[in-house]
Amino acid sequence: MMDLLRRFPLPVIVLAQLFGTSLWFSVNGVWLSLARELGLTETDLGRLTLAVQAGFIVGTLTIAVTGLADRFGASRIFAVSSLLGALVNGGFVFAAGLPPLDFLLRFATGLCLAGIYPLGMKMVIAWVPKYAGAALAWLVGMLTLGTALPHLMRGATLGMAWEWPLIAASCLALAGGAMVFLLGDGPHLPKSSGRLPLSQGLAALQIPRFRAVAGGYFGHMWELYAFWTLTPLLIGRELQRLGQGEALVPWLAFAVIGIGAAGCVGGGRLSRTVGSERVARGALMVSGLVCLLYPWLSGLPPVFLMALLLVWGIAVITDSPQFSALAAATAPRETVGSSLAVMNAVGFGLTLPAIWLTSGLWHQLEVWVVLILVPGPVLGLWSLSRGKG
Repeated sequence: MMDLLRRFPLPVIVLAQLFGTSLWFSVNGVWLSLARELGLTETDLGRLTLAVQAGFIVGTLTIAVTGLADRFGASRIFAVSSLLGALVNGGFVFAAGLPPLDFLLRFATGLCLAGIYPLGMKMVIAWVPKYAGAALAWLVGMLTLGTALPHLMRGATLGMAWEWPLIAASCLALAGGAMVFLLGDGPHLPKSSGRLPLSQGLAALQIPRFRAVAGGYFGHMWELYAFWTLTPLLIGRELQRLGQGEALVPWLAFAVIGIGAAGCVGGGRLSRTVGSERVARGALMVSGLVCLLYPWLSGLPPVFLMALLLVWGIAVITDSPQFSALAAATAPRETVGSSLAVMNAVGFGLTLPAIWLTSGLWHQLEVWVVLILVPGPVLGLWSLSRGKG
């Protein structure tokens, strides 16, 4: 079994990433059922989503500061994180609607995800260093598909209790962790440089080119997770205008978020000919334009708006792996891991106010709330324009 897995390391890592990141939006996938049965509101949705983001930020910074990933094998951290993530995600079944326990469990889920997503990147470098760029696009694509997966699972279990999709996500995480544990660490594992203090990661921000790329990434992150949080609400609005019930919401939410995986892979291929910066700039421009125009077009036929959401779903994530590739190329080689960890932590930190504002104001503003996200792409494009590339 181990020999078979090691013959195809990249598919194993990519599939494990998909399974592990299904924990990220597992609660969002069953949100309509939770709101109906437990009386939770859009504000509660934002609160629980924020908990995952905050946990991920704390976990990522902990790894960056302590050098945890250098002390232990990446495959072991990935496997343990998947196991613990599956347990705390399953525990939410008993804590739903019971604050602050529900918040704490989602925070713990975010902590575990910090041992899955970033460690998947390190494993790719350890196993297939020659194809790290293309593999990074696949990994972000699987993060996107993993984020969408709970919506698909809810769509497939609509006649069942909302607990089942959560349990299914936990089972997938366990399977992903087992696959990576059996695969083990690759033969090309980067040499450890010991404990890297946070200041070394921050030092990259003194480089103008890295700072410009990081600024583009920060603008992208302001928009990304808030849009994913709003997706079922935006789709529900259009289905209501069509006189349809809630049954199609999870299927369409999966389509809008999941289609971004194709954008990541396609953008990775395109970057080979036009360069990562042009791909990132183009995707950020398209997503920003859709974000700006969407509320002004909200009176158009619902089918048109749902098609526009698909375009937004592609553009909003296509630039993400390209920003990571650009940052890795411009950061100091001796601190590239720490620099990327700090950039990711700041980027995910910016998702907190964006999610809090949009989910909290949805009841008052509805579709117009997306205008809060417009400054992200605008400032991201401005930052990129200041860098020489």
